[in-house]
Amino acid sequence: MKIRLYSYWRSSAAWRVRIALEFKGLPYEYVPVHLVRDGGEQHKAEYRAINPQSRVPTLEYGELRIPQSLAILEWLEETHPEPALLPRDPAGRARVRSLAALIATDIQPLQNISVTQYLSTTAGLPDESVNRWLTEWIGRGMAALEARLAGEPDTGRFAHGDEPTIADACIVPQCYASARFGVGLEDYPTIARINAACVELAAFVRAAPDAQPDAPK
Repeated sequence: MKIRLYSYWRSSAAWRVRIALEFKGLPYEYVPVHLVRDGGEQHKAEYRAINPQSRVPTLEYGELRIPQSLAILEWLEETHPEPALLPRDPAGRARVRSLAALIATDIQPLQNISVTQYLSTTAGLPDESVNRWLTEWIGRGMAALEARLAGEPDTGRFAHGDEPTIADACIVPQCYASARFGVGLEDYPTIARINAACVELAAFVRAAPDAQPDAPK
């Protein structure tokens, strides 16, 4: 059976999963779901039947259907453990998971398109206020991430040691998104260094937004 991934080229959450799939060398079918066109294809009945939350990514494998990027990453690690994206020791695994969650559950949701659309349309906030929201909450999260990575001895070339992990699969998309929303990496040198090390790797290059079939040409 082939893995099918419902994705959007610029989605941070879908990007994390693409990194893991590429890193593990797993072939998959890419099914684009445009998050903006025609009001967002994720809201159409056909996709809501696949993922009632109307979010990407969703991974399908036979009858199995998994939404939520962190759950997908864990499933990939459990079903295809080599090459590993989690450390072997329980303490290291917990650290990597906590770094990934800092991004995936604390930073990224506050910049999600559903949130920014609500702020600008339903709440009626001007663009300037929405931008202040984004820079405030992204900046807080990035500062916390930088403090952890800079201050914890297990940080190496990558977020945990000298091999990529699930944490790195979350860091790279967040760096891209942060820059999009006006939060550069100048104040986060450890994050910037790790991001630079990651984007040199072939798996990360293949998973990048511009390499996806639905990226604007």
